[in-house]
Amino acid sequence: MRELMLGNKAVARGLYEAGCKVISSYPGTPSTEITEEAAVYEEIYCEWAPNEKVALEVAHGSSLGGVRSACAMKHVGLNVAADPLFTISYQGVSAGLVICVADDPGMHSSQNEQDSRHYAKAAKIPMLEPSDSAECLLFAKKAFEMSEQFHTPVLLRLCTRISHSQGVVDTGERLVPEQIPYEKDPARVMMTGNSRAAHVRVEERTRQLVALAENCDLNRVERGEGKLGIITSSACYQYVKEVFGESASVLKLGMVYPLPEKMIREFADSVEQVVVIEELDPVIEEHCKQLGIQVAGKDLFPICGEFSQNLVRSCLGRQVPAGRQVEDRIPGRPPVMCAGCPHRGIFYVLQKQKCMVYGDIGCYTLGALPPLDAMDLNVCMGASCSGLHGFNKAMGEQGERNSVGVIGDSTFIHSGITGITDIAYNGSNSTVIILDNSITGMTGHQQNPTTGKNLRGEPACKVDLEALCHALGFHRVRVVDPYDLAETERVLAEELAAREPSIIISRRPCVMIKGTVHEKSLKVDQEKCKGCRACMKIGCPAISVQDGKARIDTTLCVGCKVCTQMCRFGALEMQQ
Repeated sequence: MRELMLGNKAVARGLYEAGCKVISSYPGTPSTEITEEAAVYEEIYCEWAPNEKVALEVAHGSSLGGVRSACAMKHVGLNVAADPLFTISYQGVSAGLVICVADDPGMHSSQNEQDSRHYAKAAKIPMLEPSDSAECLLFAKKAFEMSEQFHTPVLLRLCTRISHSQGVVDTGERLVPEQIPYEKDPARVMMTGNSRAAHVRVEERTRQLVALAENCDLNRVERGEGKLGIITSSACYQYVKEVFGESASVLKLGMVYPLPEKMIREFADSVEQVVVIEELDPVIEEHCKQLGIQVAGKDLFPICGEFSQNLVRSCLGRQVPAGRQVEDRIPGRPPVMCAGCPHRGIFYVLQKQKCMVYGDIGCYTLGALPPLDAMDLNVCMGASCSGLHGFNKAMGEQGERNSVGVIGDSTFIHSGITGITDIAYNGSNSTVIILDNSITGMTGHQQNPTTGKNLRGEPACKVDLEALCHALGFHRVRVVDPYDLAETERVLAEELAAREPSIIISRRPCVMIKGTVHEKSLKVDQEKCKGCRACMKIGCPAISVQDGKARIDTTLCVGCKVCTQMCRFGALEMQQ
């Protein structure tokens, strides 16, 4: 059956057809839809894990239990999963284990632009890289076969354009291999002696995988008419084909680690000039140069950002056809928190109090933007808690009285718990604000252990944040409604003044949660409005100023009434 599918949906279909039975993941754009689409199939057990490390360990455990398993994450999530990744490479798998990782060139929704191919090389794990939706399905199935043939996890690398573009896919039937019986093997215990022997096996496995790369159908040469040869992979392959058509020969790599050697040498010998076109780091280019092959690459193409057809043309000195030029500058549209977002009130108060705010990863990171300007820095998930502790250890009382960490409920479960444990255990008078909006917001409203529902929306254990914080050693745990600015400001002042660690839980569900019933929108009494713009200080997209007076977009306003607390003239009122 033929179907138009997103790359992520095609991966999920490939996992399904390959007989995958367990998928554990943590949501992260651009990888999230892989697990969400897989959850549509009742034959696959799917779950959201607290973080990527846990997800990979769950998937590996399922592999050792004898069933094909997978996990999915974005590139920075692979950093979190790196600890088990390297040892699993040594220990090996029983049934197939596929690790789907989606990179984000251009940083559309990420805090860095790392290239996950380095992990394949460092952990000595094969990596496949599809270039369209059809290959997403095919490569997912091939990855399981390779995993079981070589007793290794296999990385399936996507990028934003492959994950979120659509292509035609031919679907097939689901074939489930027999479950592999578990057998006790003392060599799997990764102590020093066993690990040394395992490393030898891994190096031999890599040599075998290189031999496979030389002849497998994942890597192919497409002969063209000209003297130019291009080595490429992933989305760049699509750009190359659109720009060059049949005028250049192309070595299309679908297996990007380990890379072939003989195949690349023979391809280079068959053309007069070789150009490597790859996004982000010069991984393929450096491999070619190590083989003694003269190639052009990052001397022509940027090492930063996402590529495009026009970029490929211009970097190689080709004129961009008039019909393919994008001459009009699209007006800037900076991201903004939604109208009625519960995080807006807390950030307004923090900005008003001129606090140093150590931020974290989530939709609340938008609190760094004008007019709130209420976030000083962020690093990675969970860093707000441990980073704040270190900041206050350096600053002493001066920092403790005027600094906070902010972290979302899902991010707190992901990696904030250990950070606040450090605060309580090693004693800094730090104040952490948990922004509990009852959902994982930034990646599209996935459930998490604080929501009381699992991935499929079924009832599940719900973490009691107050009880957890008390159990970790916090005596001061306060809950505020961020729509109540006066109360939020009072509690913040009290906790900053306290001479012991404290937690503030800012609790109000995300206004975008499906099924949420909103209040009537507000309106502006034009007679009372003085045009002072005080209501604009919270940066709500539903409020604007026209002809010197405030205006409310009733299609956006959810009636949160935060703006009414800003107006000294009572000009903002509920619709009757």
